[in-house]
Amino acid sequence: MKFLFGALLLSAALASEAATELKVLVGGQHRPDVFRELLREYSQLNPGVTITLEVGGATSELLQRYLNTLLSARDSSLDVFLIDVVRPAQFAAAGWAEPLDAHLGADREAMLASYLPRYRAANTVAGRLQALPAFSDAMYLYYRKDLLAKHGVAPPTTWPELAAAAKKILAAERDPNLQGLSFQGRAIEGAVCTFLLPYWSLGGEVVRDGKLAFDRAKAEAGIAMWQDMIRQGVAKPNVAEVGTDDTRKEFQAGKAVFAVLWGYGWNLFQTGKDTRVTGKVGVVRLPAMPGGEAVSCLGGWNWAVSAYSRHKAEAARLVTWLSGAETSKKLALRASLQPVHAHVFRDPEVLAAVPWFADALPVVETAVPRPVTPMYRPVSDAIRLNLNAVLAGARSPKQALDEIEHRVGRALR
Repeated sequence: MKFLFGALLLSAALASEAATELKVLVGGQHRPDVFRELLREYSQLNPGVTITLEVGGATSELLQRYLNTLLSARDSSLDVFLIDVVRPAQFAAAGWAEPLDAHLGADREAMLASYLPRYRAANTVAGRLQALPAFSDAMYLYYRKDLLAKHGVAPPTTWPELAAAAKKILAAERDPNLQGLSFQGRAIEGAVCTFLLPYWSLGGEVVRDGKLAFDRAKAEAGIAMWQDMIRQGVAKPNVAEVGTDDTRKEFQAGKAVFAVLWGYGWNLFQTGKDTRVTGKVGVVRLPAMPGGEAVSCLGGWNWAVSAYSRHKAEAARLVTWLSGAETSKKLALRASLQPVHAHVFRDPEVLAAVPWFADALPVVETAVPRPVTPMYRPVSDAIRLNLNAVLAGARSPKQALDEIEHRVGRALR
């Protein structure tokens, strides 16, 4: 009897040691409901692993602030977290992310070869793999197919064409609740892309070979274009208060003709609880500046393992599974989140569920990454805070560009 009791205790102790509890962090905008399903599936496939999902801020900036606080304190409560595509260099410099190379072993090269090239590059810092891609993204132009068809307007290919189309539709509709264009002017990460889109379209750069590369004339033209959208009544006067999900909500409620937004909006426009635009939405690549090239801002999120996790090996196995092609397909089917594998974009089942992915792949493949630097945070701060101040009427374009040039140059020294 004593032997049996001892064996039972030993068995319980071994089972306890074998059990692993992981905590995963995603943002409020990342469809936590879908990720809960996926994590339950992983636990069923791996009975010794229990996973708790924590939901952080609803924007890239809020989520980053939360991670900054935890990781600066070397907090070990998180094992896995999503980071914006712009963050791997910063996390590598801070020592916050566990390099994954050793955990992948001989499979490393084959695994990396399956991802879209921009995401392989974004997650490799100084030859070390800091994270694995979760889902890809880019900014698109969403438009009301019904309104453009009703008023004989084609999807615009330049920003002036968009302004003219919006003014024509607004004048004819006479709806005080309808705006021409919704975009992000609030001082959040999305405003960095707002600044860069027309600037990049004209061939501008911010960082080249780790040093400041700034073209004042092109930056002035980009800011003037956004100001003109407000002056012409295409965008609303308080666009400086509009964040990413505000744009999504406005368009979803049928209150905008055009919207500049990431890919996550598509699924919500079709199936969201409060949507007024089901079946009325078109999506195309963003317009170009006159004489420039159409360009999009590269987005997406990556899975990182905390450098302070007590379960790094199991956490690395989890992010490998979460980043795999099968999971990428599930995210596409369940949440319209864009894949990180080119062949999943072309999967017949995925295209049947999300037809616009056929046009999304070339945009993602050619989208431009925001400045790649360990000093991205001060670069982002300088751009978004100053653009917001201009759109709010609190600062002139000259003052804003002086400040951007000074702060970015100082950060990169």
